[in-house]
Amino acid sequence: MEPKHPKDSKTIVTDLVLPSETNPLNNLFGGELLARMDRAASIAARRHSRRIVVTASVNHVAFKKTIPLGSVVTVEANISRAFKSSMEVILDVWIEDRESGVRSKANDAIYTFVAVDDGGSPIGVPPLEPETKIEKIRYEAALRRKQLSLVLAGKMDPKDATELKALFE
Repeated sequence: MEPKHPKDSKTIVTDLVLPSETNPLNNLFGGELLARMDRAASIAARRHSRRIVVTASVNHVAFKKTIPLGSVVTVEANISRAFKSSMEVILDVWIEDRESGVRSKANDAIYTFVAVDDGGSPIGVPPLEPETKIEKIRYEAALRRKQLSLVLAGKMDPKDATELKALFE
């Protein structure tokens, strides 16, 4: 398979926070934001694999800022690394100041998706070739996160987690 680049999967979803999507404090429900991130990540994973994709895990979510009613919210998603059939997707969530238009980072997340065939069985995905400095950093970190996840799930012996061990040598 031909390698792809993170820019090939870049997905940007912009939307408005409506009253039905807010909690009693008039801030966006966390679950609503998770759904928006899941959709953006799904599109990015599908663009990379050109296959049906399913959410395998939500590895990390940080709710750093509340997102008030009426805010313009932008979710940006990119593939950070592709493995055999899985892809790590990094998401950045931005809110736009109503008056100045200045964007500030509100949240971020890391999701994992798996490409599947029509029967739901995992299928191979193209490799990823990072190009920019930040893409290379995210690419390398993805392997450490995957190894940590496998170790914690009991699917990898800690002695085999070479990338993790290198952090402590």
